[in-house]
Amino acid sequence: MMLRIGCFHAHHSNIEHIDNALRSLNVELIHYVDPGLDRIKLDADFTTEMAQKKVLDTLNWIANSHVDAILITCTFFTAIYKEDVHRFPIPIIPIDDPLFGEICQLNQPTIVAFTNPSTVQGTMNQLSLYAAKKGIPIEASPVLLANTFELIMQGKKSEYIEAVTDGLIQVIEANPTKRVVAAQLSMVPAAQLAERQTKRVVGNQLVSLAAYLKEVLAV
Repeated sequence: MMLRIGCFHAHHSNIEHIDNALRSLNVELIHYVDPGLDRIKLDADFTTEMAQKKVLDTLNWIANSHVDAILITCTFFTAIYKEDVHRFPIPIIPIDDPLFGEICQLNQPTIVAFTNPSTVQGTMNQLSLYAAKKGIPIEASPVLLANTFELIMQGKKSEYIEAVTDGLIQVIEANPTKRVVAAQLSMVPAAQLAERQTKRVVGNQLVSLAAYLKEVLAV
């Protein structure tokens, strides 16, 4: 029987990336998109508790909509979900996990690039916890490509890809001895372009996602 994976996105532009990355798997992808948190998170009355409630309520909703597993594709959402605390009747898979595994295996100082400022601290904390659980020392530091995330939220996809590509190239050229990885799914096209233009490997969330899901879900 074909597994049904509920994909929890913060923006509709991520759907095509997941569809392309998981085309080789024998699964049905059901997409759920909620851009609301990214639009209101800078409001004066917005709180962490509000974000936690919204994400967990949505995960519960998806978990009860006849899917076999949930893939969280937004780093803002994955930073809220805590595997050891939040229990669900089906597997919850943060998209960060394959990338974290890659970083841990690099044995090389790493720059983790972001466009969304709200995801930086949470993702870096999750990376540290992941590495600690694996017992692997890592040297990783974040960099924010400022004034880019608004472009994708405004639907300016081509402008976003161009700005992020330029930003990644600048980071790569400024750090010749470090590996650079793109932390967010929306950054994948730019990471691929920057990799081709600089001839330097740029990690991204889709490189090992299919293999990781195949192993975790046995599909």
